[in-house]
Amino acid sequence: MDELIARALDLAAVRGASYADVRLVNTDREWYVVRNGVVDTLSVNQSTGFGVRVVANGGWGFAASHDFSPSEVDRVTALAVNIAQASALQPPTGAGGKRDGVRLGPPVTSKGVYSTPLQVDPFTISPEQKLALLLEADQEMALVNGITSRRSNLVLIREQKTFANSEGAHVEQAVHESGAGIQTTAVGNGEVQRRSYPDSHGLQLGRAGWEYILAMDLAGNAQRTAEEAVALLTADQCPSGETTAIIGGCQLALQVHESCGHAVELDRALGSEAAFAGTSFLTPDKLNDYRYGSEHVNITADSLRLPGLGAYGWDDEGVPAQSTPIIKNGLFVGYLMSRESASVLGLESNGCMRASSWDRIPLVRMTNVSLEPGDWSLDDLVADTDTGIYMETNRSWSIDDRRYNFQFGTEVGYEIKAGKLGRLLKNCTYTGITPQFWNSCDAVCNQDHWVMWGTPQCGKGQPGQVAHTGHGAAPARFRNLQVGVMR
Repeated sequence: MDELIARALDLAAVRGASYADVRLVNTDREWYVVRNGVVDTLSVNQSTGFGVRVVANGGWGFAASHDFSPSEVDRVTALAVNIAQASALQPPTGAGGKRDGVRLGPPVTSKGVYSTPLQVDPFTISPEQKLALLLEADQEMALVNGITSRRSNLVLIREQKTFANSEGAHVEQAVHESGAGIQTTAVGNGEVQRRSYPDSHGLQLGRAGWEYILAMDLAGNAQRTAEEAVALLTADQCPSGETTAIIGGCQLALQVHESCGHAVELDRALGSEAAFAGTSFLTPDKLNDYRYGSEHVNITADSLRLPGLGAYGWDDEGVPAQSTPIIKNGLFVGYLMSRESASVLGLESNGCMRASSWDRIPLVRMTNVSLEPGDWSLDDLVADTDTGIYMETNRSWSIDDRRYNFQFGTEVGYEIKAGKLGRLLKNCTYTGITPQFWNSCDAVCNQDHWVMWGTPQCGKGQPGQVAHTGHGAAPARFRNLQVGVMR
């Protein structure tokens, strides 16, 4: 493979590229689903290929293939250079502008090897053991009367990647993801209600091994999850109006993803990612001069903390993993950046470029974008809240393309009255405007309640790419939040 890389980099230079990089990627995936006591899915697949990305005459070019033969390497490299030269003829668009040429900032010369730390390699566990775990959880859910459907999921991913560029970088990494979860659905009284564990939509992933899945104890939480779905059928409706809300960490992780993570992608803020994923209200003029949230809101983007799905050794430009403040005591102070977009602001990349596969060009993607913990225990926070609602686990979401106006629904809610959790509430929703919402935050729970949640279905780009991102969060309190149906 080193010969392949050298061949591509040398040919790109001969054909006129001022910069070139090569990614070799091999991805193994296993997916198991048990539905209503029956094995519904057992999928094992592998994808292998390489991509060549170049800058020529100030324009970008990219091409890829699954064929590693010398002639195909030559063809793909030549195609990438031809595309770059054609791109350079187009009017200036997006970050940097083609007429000025692509600016990448300081050279990236990273070298090394990285692998996700594992206690037990999940790919060494037999399919029979994996299915037995799901079937046991399914049997426990089936003990609860009133459940209409049951689903248990297990996903394993291993991505082995080599990256090298014409500046001297050469890194290898093996990233593992393990995930599982359950979901139950109950139908009755004109209602369809569901409960998921441990995350919404019945799936939680992390960069870890088989031990991560065992720690979820799916079977041990299955009956409770099913009972909650049935109980929601006869629960009281979420009230409407303004109230105080404590939003659980699982739901708040998605809130961070949608209203902060996407908003601080610098390609969006510069207008070069607008058609499918939208733009951002956090434009460069607001950097270091905009009150995004209250002093209790501290959000960090990092590619270091495990088991976050955004943790790795280097991004797909060879930039090392690192940590970047995004919101500091409520002030907007940082972006997720590529080498090119960072240079527009006179900054250096913080390593946020990732591609979903060998046949896709890297984009600015979220790493682990997390709300840092505060000082409260959850019990004390509830006791300190006279009236309100506790909401947890996402059921639905909607947010505009600038990441400004939003509405979220949760699977479950509980009334808070006189500092205690009370009656169960169904169909809980809340709506708001991003800066108003985060400025209404007056308390965040402590490290004991902080969990790194996984979001494995983040879409962006044309053609579309799906990224896996991490979001740490603990429950937090928000004042004067609009909940229920707006009248």
